[in-house]
Amino acid sequence: MRERLDHLVAEMFDRGIRLEDAVREVEKRFIVRALQTTDGSIGDAASRLGLHRNTLSRKIAEYKLRTKA
Repeated sequence: MRERLDHLVAEMFDRGIRLEDAVREVEKRFIVRALQTTDGSIGDAASRLGLHRNTLSRKIAEYKLRTKA
């Protein structure tokens, strides 16, 4: 896993992706994955992510994510 992450970071850096953009994209994908695995439950997803549900709700709105398919 570490090697895959190192390769991804190197590729992103070499392509000129800024840290802020990389962090946002990874955060969005973590949130989407958590929502998918919890069938859209914000409370359960927040728990899995280690966030308060209000924080997760704010991030869902900020990123304009859907809570259910």
